[in-house]
Amino acid sequence: MILKKEHELVKKSISDFCQRELYDTDLAEKMDREGVDMPQEFIDKLARYKFSCPIVPKEYGGAGADYVSYALIMEELSRADASCGTYVTAGASLVALPLINFGTEEQKQKYLKPLADGTLVGAFGLTEPGAGSDAGATQTTAVLEGDYYILNGRKCWITNGPFCDFAIVSAVTEKGKGTRGISTFIVETKWEGFSHGAHEDKMGIRGTRTSDLIFENMKIPKENLLGKLGGGFKVMMNTLEAGRIGVAAQAVGVAQSALDEAIKYTKERVQFGKTISKFQNTQFTIADMATKVEAARLLVHQAAQLKDNKQSPALLSSMAKYYAAEVANEVAYKALQLHGGYGFVKDYRIERIYRDARILSIYEGTSQVQQIVIAGNVLK
Repeated sequence: MILKKEHELVKKSISDFCQRELYDTDLAEKMDREGVDMPQEFIDKLARYKFSCPIVPKEYGGAGADYVSYALIMEELSRADASCGTYVTAGASLVALPLINFGTEEQKQKYLKPLADGTLVGAFGLTEPGAGSDAGATQTTAVLEGDYYILNGRKCWITNGPFCDFAIVSAVTEKGKGTRGISTFIVETKWEGFSHGAHEDKMGIRGTRTSDLIFENMKIPKENLLGKLGGGFKVMMNTLEAGRIGVAAQAVGVAQSALDEAIKYTKERVQFGKTISKFQNTQFTIADMATKVEAARLLVHQAAQLKDNKQSPALLSSMAKYYAAEVANEVAYKALQLHGGYGFVKDYRIERIYRDARILSIYEGTSQVQQIVIAGNVLK
């Protein structure tokens, strides 16, 4: 894809940032090895350079960037470290989008601005122990009592859960109405009745913190209803529809990083008197990997352009997320295979990339859910 000049500048800016803060340091390796939090200093830098909430309008402290720029940022950041990409997409998409699209001016001033400048960390509470792909099966409840909603329930697999300042949370406000009885709330974690579960010891993206969010008779002010009463399912689905562009771009970045490692290793590894990059079998494998990475990238950019042109990206964002996630897993697998036994040890970067790639076909809608969305649109 031929980028516009402004997009080339964005790509160079984020690439330079990643070189300084990730490639030239051991931060990504340390976070993965020790499962420690992303340093506040690094988070502050993401906010300072407007990388943490690029699509937030300038009047609320963001960069006011378009979705192609956002895709470029997500790709390059995830190419350097998938955990950093996960942290950004959690705030830039899952938390910022519902506030941008459905928040009142007061809610935007109180939550969106500090989210954009890095003062507050947000989280997105949709998934529950019994409601994963079937998001309409939400069991968390919010019952109106005077000027407050009383919130009870549990959300799981929540990125930033252990340290978020607030969360966008879905809950049933009217039983018996299915998805039309679900509403969305802005919940501050300092309020009484909130707690979080233990940090999940994850297979990959270990630089992000993930936990349950637990609500026990938590009082939520009426003004913290986000969007219309009973319109919560729409808020959440609208958020995921556009948010999948970011995850798809993340998958392209992970796939590209796996390809990078494969190219580097095969040009260095000598067997039978020559580098394995000289063998036709290796060349065909690399060619297949490179072609699929570029195809995924083009699909992501096409979905981003649709969104920038004020058209619905629903079909293409699902296609991009589905295809890019599957490509990331395939390319990571083949890259590790080309490394042979060396790819199976933590001394080589491909081992971390391989583990990080696995989540991409699971979160923000599994590959199977994307197939349902795609088929539903195509067969409509």
